Amino acid sequence: MLDLDFCSITDILMKRRGLRRQLSMESGLRDLRIAVLGGTTTDEFVNLLDLLLLANGFRPVFHQSEYGRFYEEAVHNAEILLNFKPDLVYVHTSCMNVHVPPLNCAESDLASHVQAECKRYREIWASLEANLNCQIIQNNFEMPPYTILGNLDAVASGGLSRFLGELNVAFAEEAARRPRLLLHDVHGLSARMGLKQWFDWERYFSYKILYTAEANLELARSLNAMIKAIYGKSRKVLVLDLDNTLWGGIIGDDGVDKIQIGRETPVSEAYTAFQEYCLALRDRGILLAVCSKNDEGIAKSGFEHPSSVLRLEHFSCFKANWEPKHENILAIAKEMNLGVDSFVFVDDNPAERALVAAQVPGIAVPDVGNDVSRFAGIIAQGRYFEAVSLSKEDVERAASYAHNQQRSAFEARFTNYGEYLDSLEMVAEIDTFQPVYLDRIVQLTNKTNQFNLTARRYTLAEMESALRNPQYMSLYGKLSDRFGDHGLISIVLGRKEPQALHIDLWLMSCRVLKRDMELAMLDAIAARALESGIERIYGYYVPTKKNGIVADFYPKLGFVPAASEDPSLAGGATVWALNLAHYSKRSKHINVRDYKHG
Repeated sequence: MLDLDFCSITDILMKRRGLRRQLSMESGLRDLRIAVLGGTTTDEFVNLLDLLLLANGFRPVFHQSEYGRFYEEAVHNAEILLNFKPDLVYVHTSCMNVHVPPLNCAESDLASHVQAECKRYREIWASLEANLNCQIIQNNFEMPPYTILGNLDAVASGGLSRFLGELNVAFAEEAARRPRLLLHDVHGLSARMGLKQWFDWERYFSYKILYTAEANLELARSLNAMIKAIYGKSRKVLVLDLDNTLWGGIIGDDGVDKIQIGRETPVSEAYTAFQEYCLALRDRGILLAVCSKNDEGIAKSGFEHPSSVLRLEHFSCFKANWEPKHENILAIAKEMNLGVDSFVFVDDNPAERALVAAQVPGIAVPDVGNDVSRFAGIIAQGRYFEAVSLSKEDVERAASYAHNQQRSAFEARFTNYGEYLDSLEMVAEIDTFQPVYLDRIVQLTNKTNQFNLTARRYTLAEMESALRNPQYMSLYGKLSDRFGDHGLISIVLGRKEPQALHIDLWLMSCRVLKRDMELAMLDAIAARALESGIERIYGYYVPTKKNGIVADFYPKLGFVPAASEDPSLAGGATVWALNLAHYSKRSKHINVRDYKHG
């Protein structure tokens, strides 16, 4: 099958119908309803996005507004969207949909023109937020196709280039203030592609299709990456080969002094630039790992080179031996407690790439070739690591995995596991969802696959709705210990009935497995349930391909099997009940505090 992230628009359009039929037959696709409010004709863009989403595990259903009626449908005809019930609304506008200031606009009036135009879009977002329980994605604006004032267009208060630039800044500020609003960076996309390849004036004047087919494909790929990120399908780990990937040459043959890294030659500088790119990914929360056919000691010595940007401490896992690389990657996944569908593997050797791609289903193996100067661009083109938010936990993720290695080494000093847990000096913060944590709560909900009892996903809007609903009990858990802060790592969401609590969502980061955090969370659930007069807790386990590690979670906590007539629990799902009549505290090794009194 075509790799839709890299193949040409010609190949996609020629084979689209057959590909769509094939992809639509896949099992386990997630239904997704998307409303596209377009400032121009959107059919071609929607057809491409449909194909990309199908290839990534979604079954999309689209509603498209009439041409140019994005404002009217959002603000004045909201019943159309109310009836459609979208999971996501995409406001697909361009620089052609902007009310521009006059050329003789005074400097003192420019800000008011920006605010007037921003106000029009605020009305759109406010109406969507008030009427719909969904995520909103809004384009910012590409630069104009031509400039009336030449270079002065970027300087003069009446210049369209300057106006669009300041409007883009205003949109960014709005997105930072509005949790449900995400910004689609059309300005950046068009700049990287080039405006000469972006606009298609013949199609626009004939059919009101503003963009070239290639531009529509880039827009669809970009939005597809955002949607994958919203629903937790972004990748988390970059697995790297060493020789001729992170440095030039074969370290076992050439020695540390002869590998190519540094600023002395064009080739060595290209390897340095790629290492800088990898380190930048790590600094924003992507984990790095090494998978190399090499002697471990010799392989590690490469990072002692004075010009190496990457150091050993930057890697969360390091496998250098003579075993097949696909076996080492599976070992890395097991050691890091992550699925291989979180991995991207980069290797200059085409035979190794082909073997790993064939033997490790779900892993991403971009065809990077053997020219290191192109590696970063190819990885970026794949949009594997798209993010819709950047939390404190993201930035500190790599450090957290390093601390886990320290914890493992520390654990080896103890013969009694309970004494080891006490020695960690763990402190948990467990409380009702707080607005300050909602972004992280939604992120964790959509990224956690293994320790996720029901595998349910929630958008930010759905979580906000649950937070406001008195029928729901919500709890988050944060954990820290003597080695560092894990951040927010557990979530529980339950529906209250007069005498029962039904747990719709219980998940936890695998980074804190075997720390008794689940016992501390159960204590908090039981305490709040008893305060509400609840006598029994019902837990649900819905098996998936990835959550087998929690198949026996509820019986281990003392729950017993219970019957259910809920038709949504078919396919091996089970129901478990816990009577709270004689409940006693379970957690013994964690000091628990709440948000207000922490």
